[in-house]
Amino acid sequence: MRCKNASPQVFTGLAAFGMSDSDRRRDKRWDVCLDAVWDSRSGNFTARVADLSEGGCYIDSLNQPNTGEILNLKLQLPNGDALELTGEVAHQMPPLGFGVRFIELTEAQLKKLNSLIDHLKRTQDSVSAILSH
Repeated sequence: MRCKNASPQVFTGLAAFGMSDSDRRRDKRWDVCLDAVWDSRSGNFTARVADLSEGGCYIDSLNQPNTGEILNLKLQLPNGDALELTGEVAHQMPPLGFGVRFIELTEAQLKKLNSLIDHLKRTQDSVSAILSH
């Protein structure tokens, strides 16, 4: 499996559907490469999360659930913890992967997700500052 940085055709594919990132997203997406497991009525599969926001994520996976399908997602966090989320498949990009919109997050899940996003912000801001000098 690959993460978003390794598959530029994802962005070309979105343009082919007449959709840009800003057309579909309310929340800023952060580049990540997190191992994950998702399960739904389609089965149980391993995958990688390529980008993440408070509202959803993009999952690199050869297995494709149906658009609108509800799935359970378990992300392996950098500190070894896991973050379990529920989402709805918002769009597909066979055979590359699919986008998920998070639904019914508890306060604890949202807090953990925001903590991860804050970590990503600090990490990416540090890298940007180093590269700009």
